[in-house]
Amino acid sequence: MYRKQKTISQEVTIQGIGLHSGQEVTLTIKPAPENYGIRFIRVDLPNHPEISAFFKNVVDTSLATVIGRDGAIVSTIEHLMASLSAFEIDNVIIEMDAYEVPIMDGSAWPFVEVIQRVGVKSQKTDKQYFVVKSPIQLEEGGKRVSIEPYDSYKISCEIDFNHPLLGNQNLTLTVTPQTFSDEISRARTFGFIQELDYLRRFGLAKGGSLDNAIVIDKDSVLNEDGLRFPDEFVRHKILDSIGDFSLLGMPIIGHITMFKTGHAFHHAFLDTFFINRNVWETKTILE
Repeated sequence: MYRKQKTISQEVTIQGIGLHSGQEVTLTIKPAPENYGIRFIRVDLPNHPEISAFFKNVVDTSLATVIGRDGAIVSTIEHLMASLSAFEIDNVIIEMDAYEVPIMDGSAWPFVEVIQRVGVKSQKTDKQYFVVKSPIQLEEGGKRVSIEPYDSYKISCEIDFNHPLLGNQNLTLTVTPQTFSDEISRARTFGFIQELDYLRRFGLAKGGSLDNAIVIDKDSVLNEDGLRFPDEFVRHKILDSIGDFSLLGMPIIGHITMFKTGHAFHHAFLDTFFINRNVWETKTILE
């Protein structure tokens, strides 16, 4: 028996605001047929343009992961994509009436909640995987991503900030629906108060607040409730990376190791990985 493709069991709608746009958005996730993939549809634009969640469609990684096609974009997709990837969902339609995925509470947990509520449905077609056959690494400017053969999907992440609260944190995790839900999904995006002020002066982070991000000053967390995990920062970096790496279009069987990376470096690595076809093969996996 082979692992099968999956979709969600029924339609579900989420509402919120965009982190950078500050715009209200209604997002509806719908079941999709086999081999459809994950596609975003901008129902607020003429002809409802459709954008596949694929790394070749990435148009910006400066503040979030943004995909685009024919002038239409969808921004800040990483938390939703991480949730779909971790729950092994291959095929869904995502309709949006604005350009930015809602930030919710700054984590992936609200998306996990709705996926768990409506459930996941197996389909008839075999799932295809990128199976890593030999190691490959990208290193530049003190940042590094590598991947090596492994028998499941595993991520190791290390961050290193010159800040008393963040400092050096590292975590290794085998990605499953359970580990993602319990260990990663509640970790929130974070930023420094001075960066937030700077972004707002340029018309960005309009929706950012203590309700949807960890905000840090010189030596403390400004959120009244503090952190959800002592190492919430590295957990959120893993969350973002799961979302970014999902844009390969098929799940990975291998061990990814990251050091001081972000969206831009993740996508540079995807390009490197994809063109080096000698280090991977696509295949179905016998359970």
